[in-house]
Amino acid sequence: MHQVSRWSAISTQTVLIAWSVIVIFPMLWMVYSSFKTDQELFFSPWAVPTELQWDNFERAWTKAHVGEYLLNTLIVVIPALLLTLIISAMAAYVLARFRFVGNRFLFYLFLSGMLFPVFLALVPLFSLVNQLKMLNTFQGLILVYVAYSLPFTIFFLTGFFKTLPTELEESAIIDGATPFQVFFKVMLPMASPGLISMGIFNFLGMWNQYVLPLVLISDESKYVLSQGLAFMLFKQFYENDWSALFAALTIIMIPSLIVYITFQRQIQSGITTGALKG
Repeated sequence: MHQVSRWSAISTQTVLIAWSVIVIFPMLWMVYSSFKTDQELFFSPWAVPTELQWDNFERAWTKAHVGEYLLNTLIVVIPALLLTLIISAMAAYVLARFRFVGNRFLFYLFLSGMLFPVFLALVPLFSLVNQLKMLNTFQGLILVYVAYSLPFTIFFLTGFFKTLPTELEESAIIDGATPFQVFFKVMLPMASPGLISMGIFNFLGMWNQYVLPLVLISDESKYVLSQGLAFMLFKQFYENDWSALFAALTIIMIPSLIVYITFQRQIQSGITTGALKG
């Protein structure tokens, strides 16, 4: 039995190491390729660069407008993320802590938003945003991001709020706190692990979103990073500046990688806790 468990552990570790190599190697290859010249990319793709080409990043930032695309992405993602977390936390708190007629109906109504892939909603979504005169605007894209992120965030936070102890909430009510004070001063700080988990989850989703901006934003000056990167890839077929494209990929990858590495423990603890009760 001991021998079997040992071989099982070795097999598991081998598979995990192989999977880590498969995932990490392309990212490392992309990073050191961003320091190469175009000739090195095509004639020695696996070799390390002979000299670091820092001007690749300068061309990506200025000529390829990655700096503008990054600013546009932050303008959209930060407000959308804050609105998603605030609205979802309030809705999830009510659904988790208060019993009223229609509670389950509202919960499953929010949950139904997870059943439909975004591709099915593109045409009616385009028509709706067009009727609201919000095509090619950051405000329209922010509202769509929020609506798209709400179902899963509410579903997750509802389960998370159910796991929180009721003693502090009851003590605050006895001391005369209003429902708003109970929520913002007691329950919201206690729910911070779940909020951080959903914040990172939604940040990565919004940061890498491509389909929604593609449909709703056609003005090149308002492109987000995913659109700008696809536009850069299209231009390489006649500009042939592949080294700048790799540099742009590296610039785009770094923020999401830093965020995930920084908050990975909070993500794991928040998801584990939120999954305990639904």
